[in-house]
Amino acid sequence: MALALDPQAALDSVRAAAQALPETGEKISHGIPAFEVAGRMFAYFRHDHHGDGRTVVCVKTSGREEQDLLIEADPDLYSWPAYIGPSGWIAMAIGQPDTEWAHVEDRIARSWELAAPKRLLEAGGR
Repeated sequence: MALALDPQAALDSVRAAAQALPETGEKISHGIPAFEVAGRMFAYFRHDHHGDGRTVVCVKTSGREEQDLLIEADPDLYSWPAYIGPSGWIAMAIGQPDTEWAHVEDRIARSWELAAPKRLLEAGGR
């Protein structure tokens, strides 16, 4: 197994991707970094959540069907996040040096689109 990426470096990459999107804010929610647009969360950063040993970013999906498809297609990348999975969220593993950051950035942007108010989407969004 490859050496894990420094969690701070992973958070820095998530933060850069999230903050590149319009009207994004960051706060601590339940002890972890969370990113929101217009008061709606669209990404959470988790490292070793309840001792699971993983570094992930949790992002919104369109719902259970998409969650199931993603996990089935790539169970090493996608997983069911504790607590927020039933609300349509998916966890993406970002703790390895070979993380495909362009893909992660795209998923963060899609999650932003699911949370953003209509006025931002109509204005061209991202």
